[in-house]
Amino acid sequence: MTKSVVVVGAGIAGLSVGCYLQMNGYRTRIVEQHDLPGGLCTSWRRGRYVFDNCLQWLVGSGPGNSLYDAWQELGAVQDRDMVDHDEFVRVIGADGTALVVYTDVDRLERHLCELAPEDARRIRKLTGLVRRHARFDLPLGKPSELMSVPDRLKAAARALPFLWSLARYGRVSLPDFAAGFRHPLLRTAFTTIIDTPDFPLLGLCVTLAWMHNRAAGYPIGGSLEFIRAIERRYLALGGQVEYGARVDRILVEDAHAVGVRCADGGERRSDYVISASDAHTAVYEMLGGRFVDDGVRARYQESRIFPPLVRVSLGIARDISAEPHAVVQLLPEPLVLGGVEQRSISIRHYCYDPTMAEPGTSSVAVILGADYDHWRSLADDPAAYAEEKERIAAAVIGVLERRFPGVRDQIEEIDVATPLTFERYTGNWRGSYEGLLITTENLTCRPRKTLPGLDNFYLVGHWVAPGGGLPSGVLTGREVAQLICARDGRPFRTSKGAPALDRS
Repeated sequence: MTKSVVVVGAGIAGLSVGCYLQMNGYRTRIVEQHDLPGGLCTSWRRGRYVFDNCLQWLVGSGPGNSLYDAWQELGAVQDRDMVDHDEFVRVIGADGTALVVYTDVDRLERHLCELAPEDARRIRKLTGLVRRHARFDLPLGKPSELMSVPDRLKAAARALPFLWSLARYGRVSLPDFAAGFRHPLLRTAFTTIIDTPDFPLLGLCVTLAWMHNRAAGYPIGGSLEFIRAIERRYLALGGQVEYGARVDRILVEDAHAVGVRCADGGERRSDYVISASDAHTAVYEMLGGRFVDDGVRARYQESRIFPPLVRVSLGIARDISAEPHAVVQLLPEPLVLGGVEQRSISIRHYCYDPTMAEPGTSSVAVILGADYDHWRSLADDPAAYAEEKERIAAAVIGVLERRFPGVRDQIEEIDVATPLTFERYTGNWRGSYEGLLITTENLTCRPRKTLPGLDNFYLVGHWVAPGGGLPSGVLTGREVAQLICARDGRPFRTSKGAPALDRS
């Protein structure tokens, strides 16, 4: 008998687990509250511009990285053009001095040593770690729950370079490592390019190693087209998506998940339920907080999460393609915006993607840190909320005007997304943009994908994989599909999808 699965949420995790279950003979239905797939992986049009919310680089964009095989299975990368940038980011000091984080590790080492010869030893330690991880890849395999002792030994042997780094540097945060630089710009730059507390040094090294290997490029078409390709793959496999259906309750009978009830009162019954939505909402609202223990409470009430953002998107009637595509601009004086003291702003243009803007124009995003409680306090006063958005846009445009004189009069579209925008659109708890924050303490942590006392229920996505991003969606989805197949005594099978692009 064909077993049925209801998946809550049509983001990357929901579509991934749906694809893998369809490949293995399950009948799946994805229930999504919005009229588009993607969740946080989305983009939208304003006038003649497209504003992208997610993709900056895709881990597994090319052969030589294990995730490339997974993206092929999901039909996401076949025939898709990728852009491999020469620069990860450029940090510009208040005095105009530029530090360039090149994606080629040899070029990066030369540049940093020329900029700060007094830090040559520490720079080579950093680039040496990048080179070490450029030789490492963890193949797709079984989830840890299904590994035998021989499986674990083989996995450990493959991971020896990473285990060595983990033993020596696993507890070293990027801010702590950066504090050892003598040059002030290096100290500031390496705490600013990834501005989250206790971010692991190894996290940056692995990211740069992927880029050095040309395995973390940008997929032309952006986030929505990327997720649409996976949606097409899912539908071609026979899956069903129900849009405009918000789940209010996960149905439980005799401690077994048996389906969901939507806001319209309709029930969708199934043999399994998978939450690919906000886990805090699933655990404490859809399930009423009935299936928790100390570990679950610690994860979803006490763990640090990726802080929310304010995203200012601008459509500019000006070609800035000759400028670095990603810049962190250090400010001469801090600005208090969105309840947060901003000492820098992150500026990214998408001129390398012709689908984002017409020739001679530019789609630009400026990212700022945000305070969720500040925005929540404004929610009951629409005028104050709108005024704060306008104030932030004006301040951002002022910074851009100093960098690009005359740009103020060339701006045609302005879109400001706040933490409440993220929360409303995706349901992510407190507007977090990537779920559980990766830290030196949870670098190797793999939270459970189940809840205590509840059978036939699984969690996927960035709430069960610290670090977030698209890889967490595809990997946790693939693993849960394997767990369900193993439970039902089925061999887990995959296949490659058709070309990713719809050229019809």
